[in-house]
Amino acid sequence: MKVICGLGNPGPEYDATRHNVGWWLVDRLSSDWDLGSFQRNGPALTTRGEVGGETVLLLKPLTFMNRSGAALAPLRTVEGLDPREDLLVVVDDIALDVGRVRLRPSGSAGGHNGLKSVETVLGSQEYARLRIGVGAPPVGVDAADWVLSAFDPADEDVVVELLPELADAVRVWMDEGIEAAMSRYNR
Repeated sequence: MKVICGLGNPGPEYDATRHNVGWWLVDRLSSDWDLGSFQRNGPALTTRGEVGGETVLLLKPLTFMNRSGAALAPLRTVEGLDPREDLLVVVDDIALDVGRVRLRPSGSAGGHNGLKSVETVLGSQEYARLRIGVGAPPVGVDAADWVLSAFDPADEDVVVELLPELADAVRVWMDEGIEAAMSRYNR
């Protein structure tokens, strides 16, 4: 099984925010792969199905960003699931310009509270992550306020237009591994 977890915050007031780009991609995957609607499953919204012969679980934590790891805790008991190979976490990144993308096989949270929570629950930094650039906050704007604010229309268009390519990157990760996805999609 492959698990793709898009980090974000629940509630309509957060739908269009920078912090929810992980949810945007997971929603796109669900639509592209015809996996149906998300259902509440404990501390997350999930949908699952077969994609290219592989069982896929899409997950959107309902715990708010700082406690995202709680939504992954039930996966620790799934036999045969190896987070190093089978988990991809999708997050926003203020250190990357809008439209820039970074796939990595592991690494630090880099100040991202959602990733810190995931690492705490998994007890490891050894899981793939896909960082989607949302741009740095302007001078004088707090980072938390920045990621919880909506994109300006031009930046939102850049991210939305990137989603089909990111969906392709996820398929490469699933089929060929993180190294292949990194070499083709990091920019």
